[in-house]
Amino acid sequence: MTSSVRTIFRLAFAAALIAVFYLALMPAPDIVQIVSWQDKIEHAALFAILALLAVAGWPDQPLRIAIGLLLYGAAMEIAQGQTGYRTADPWDWVADAIGLIVLIPAVLSRRRAAGQA
Repeated sequence: MTSSVRTIFRLAFAAALIAVFYLALMPAPDIVQIVSWQDKIEHAALFAILALLAVAGWPDQPLRIAIGLLLYGAAMEIAQGQTGYRTADPWDWVADAIGLIVLIPAVLSRRRAAGQA
């Protein structure tokens, strides 16, 4: 992948981080809930997408990406708890972590490559 394509993914990742944090601090909209764990599914899917964007921008850093996104998710929950209209939910953070499962192949690939070097 060329450096200009990586730069596009990095910018998209940064924009997504800002947009997601902003939206997380807005009052929660009323949405139709199809399944009882819909919010958790949405968290996992969102963090999977963020992780894939990040690993496309920094393919050699999957473990750092995972740690950074876990900290980002925790910060988002703490910030939501500071508003008067949102609540911090540790289960949302667990769902965020589940979404990061998409990084496992990249982490394993890096370990194999390091073992062969």
